[in-house]
Amino acid sequence: MAFTVQEIENIANATIDFHMDKGKIYSQSIQDKPLLQAFDKKAKTFPAGKEFLTVRVKGEYTTSIQGFSGDDPVGYKNPANIKQAVYQYKRIHAGIEVTFDELQRNGISISDTTTGRGESRHSDREVAALADLLDDKLEDMMEGRARGMNTMFWRNGSTDSELVAGIKSFILANPTSATIVGGIDQSTNTWWRNRASLGISTASPASSTIAQVLQKEFRQLVRYGSPKHMIFAGSDFLDALEKELRVNGTYTQDGWAKNGAIDLSVADTQFKGNTIFYDPTLDDEGEAKYMYALDMNAIYPMYMEDERNKRHSPARPHDRYVMYRAVTDVVGLVCKQRNTSGVYSIA
Repeated sequence: MAFTVQEIENIANATIDFHMDKGKIYSQSIQDKPLLQAFDKKAKTFPAGKEFLTVRVKGEYTTSIQGFSGDDPVGYKNPANIKQAVYQYKRIHAGIEVTFDELQRNGISISDTTTGRGESRHSDREVAALADLLDDKLEDMMEGRARGMNTMFWRNGSTDSELVAGIKSFILANPTSATIVGGIDQSTNTWWRNRASLGISTASPASSTIAQVLQKEFRQLVRYGSPKHMIFAGSDFLDALEKELRVNGTYTQDGWAKNGAIDLSVADTQFKGNTIFYDPTLDDEGEAKYMYALDMNAIYPMYMEDERNKRHSPARPHDRYVMYRAVTDVVGLVCKQRNTSGVYSIA
């Protein structure tokens, strides 16, 4: 099969006669992924499962106290309040292919032509090779996987049933809009709802409206249990919050001048000791005006044992000199408590 125009252009960009920054490729579009980074640290494992990941939750109590004296009769209760939250795990794949022809043009040979293992770089290949084509393709696969996993964990799973339903499947902008969340009816179990306050006014920054709403909300977010919050916000939400800080004098907290210069910036914004991280994905997803306060003790991914970031080198077809590489994950996203997390937005 002939090369496509894109493949030919890629070879031309990676293999030319001379270039000042030979061997370097400067990516122009890699963004921070604070949610994915946090989930990578909080991830847990599970050994096996037919289809679902389940957690037991409880929001109601039956037992009560009763006063008595002498031989007054007393009552007994039989509590039955345990419910089960259910989440599907999925199998996720990211893979690349590269022809031996492409690699040879770039000064790379493959010794095991069945699996594509055992690559070797030719001596003096740097004379013609601007960049390592194989390394670039592998880097593309890993960054593509990271981008896909990050977006998947943010979304609600409605765009692709084969992907994991992310945080927006259980941290809802309107917590009363859905009935069943994680297999539990939240219309009758009001404790199974996240916090939300949308359309916060930005009309009067001097009134600190955003800060006041967050102050009120965080009392409720820490009302039950001991949450460990991480906060993620879009650029518009941070702009509005920083405007409140500027208007109310935080510029002069440490003085205008520092080391002989005037610094007009605002330091990284925090609330209740929690840094509010700018997450570019929210901008990409049309939620620049949103902020999510997530309880990382209650929300975390679960990977099947030995099935996280698993590398594959599939054998090539007998009639094609093509090398394949892939990474797979078997993963689900679990939420064991919703009322310690919230979503907020400005008008």
